[in-house]
Amino acid sequence: MSRIKLPTLILIVVIPLILLFSGKPIAQNLAYHNFADQRLFWGTPNFLDVYSNIGFFLIGLFGLKDSFNYPTYKTSWVIFFFGVLLVAPGSAYYHLSPNNQTLVWDRLPMTIGFMGIFTAILCETFQIKKEKLTLFSLISLGLYSVIHWSIYDDLRLYIWVQLAPLLAILFIGVMHKSESIKGSYLVMTILFYILAKLVEKYDQDIFMATGRIVSGHSLKHFLAAVAILFLYLMKKRLTKIR
Repeated sequence: MSRIKLPTLILIVVIPLILLFSGKPIAQNLAYHNFADQRLFWGTPNFLDVYSNIGFFLIGLFGLKDSFNYPTYKTSWVIFFFGVLLVAPGSAYYHLSPNNQTLVWDRLPMTIGFMGIFTAILCETFQIKKEKLTLFSLISLGLYSVIHWSIYDDLRLYIWVQLAPLLAILFIGVMHKSESIKGSYLVMTILFYILAKLVEKYDQDIFMATGRIVSGHSLKHFLAAVAILFLYLMKKRLTKIR
């Protein structure tokens, strides 16, 4: 039985939403598309930013294969790993020609992944019976957040779609003990994702510091894939135990 009360977790994920929408709309900074490493290799512009997405494809593929055999909440895990797999072509397509229009195809699969894992962890923690309804509701909200941004140039809801699962996973990883999820793996997932966001912020600085070998954004893709790898390893280990 979980030591976490659902109303407590609801407050943790809802308060950031209230704070975000109590402020002004957040527009997409167009400078975001100006990545440090724009080198052309093998006829591919922004080569490393494009091909560093291979980690998402591999983990998504292996996770999708295994998730069909998970004993609990199979649908949410399948959708999560399917979203991860789709991040690879979506992000690669965006990085071939970075702009707001191509960024939509990067963010859509990301929301599927975020809301898929959000549903899976919530269901595993609280033994939610209406898994598919929860999954459909959260994914619909996630996809709408991208549509909302693309129409109104307001990132607030999309930011929350990323932030809410991270807060929930971190809180559950620290506070919750069960046979279906392992807290240490969840915490490592969040730590590596935070590292991914940090190196993304220092894209140009890392590119220069490494002698133009690798940029912060390419490293972000690698570290984010490692974060997902911890979730894959957690489920693989726990499924074997059973």
